[in-house]
Amino acid sequence: MVVALQANYLEVELDDPEAGIRLLCTRRTRLAHRGAAVHVGDRVWVEAIDREHNRAVVAEVDPRSSWLTRPPVANVTAVVVALAVEQPAFDSDQASRFLLTAEQTGLQVHVLLSKCDLIPAEQQQALVERLRGWGYDPLAVSSRSGMGLETLRSRLAQGSLSVLCGPSGVGKSSLLNGLIPGLELRVAAVSGRLQRGRHTTRHVELHTLPSGARVADTPGFNRPELPGDVQNLEVLFPELRRRLEDQPCRFRDCLHRGEPGCGIDQDWDRYPLYRRAVEEMLALSRPSRGG
Repeated sequence: MVVALQANYLEVELDDPEAGIRLLCTRRTRLAHRGAAVHVGDRVWVEAIDREHNRAVVAEVDPRSSWLTRPPVANVTAVVVALAVEQPAFDSDQASRFLLTAEQTGLQVHVLLSKCDLIPAEQQQALVERLRGWGYDPLAVSSRSGMGLETLRSRLAQGSLSVLCGPSGVGKSSLLNGLIPGLELRVAAVSGRLQRGRHTTRHVELHTLPSGARVADTPGFNRPELPGDVQNLEVLFPELRRRLEDQPCRFRDCLHRGEPGCGIDQDWDRYPLYRRAVEEMLALSRPSRGG
């Protein structure tokens, strides 16, 4: 499996878990001629192995079971969205944009509330209940105290490859350090004035948990783009999806913005955010008028 990219080289981990051998590989030129890109998470076949220098050549790429474009990772089984409760403070708009991006993959989505040691228990519980209202079962964790890490290990062990994503500064690298003994990824403090995290992860890399499951550490960013298709936006909100399953709207192309006869009420936490997202996506899709 390709576990990291380094400039024009691939780091490939052989299937023998006890050997733990990683090979630094180049690609056969025929792959480029066929337009066969190779990414982290890909299953590949290697040849011309030089065991003395741990080098080889990637000759073929197996078909993918799934594909994420941002971050570019193949064969993912679950997406884990990490959201800090403090430093930086929880931002419902930013959190929802990450969750919409995760929902677009069609994969299982897990939610982490990180840095929970920084807020009182009642504030923590209020955030957990709020996210349950969004349709998720969030896990409160702290890399500093170890809270929730054992449960997180168990959840990650249920899939073969999970992608850990989220805004910069939420503590993804610190969580991985807590999950995997001896990993020692570099971490950085959050900017005090802007309350924004600094990017410590520069590229996608897979790390292996004690269970054998892998997790991809990804570069943080702060504002994902909205989805491209406003007609499918409703299915990316689990709480709206559930409402439509219980009581379908009678209008097939309804955007659920309070249109006359719409069967969806506006009494839910993320409705204002949903409404703003619809308006923004509609504005982007309108053709611009010449001056």
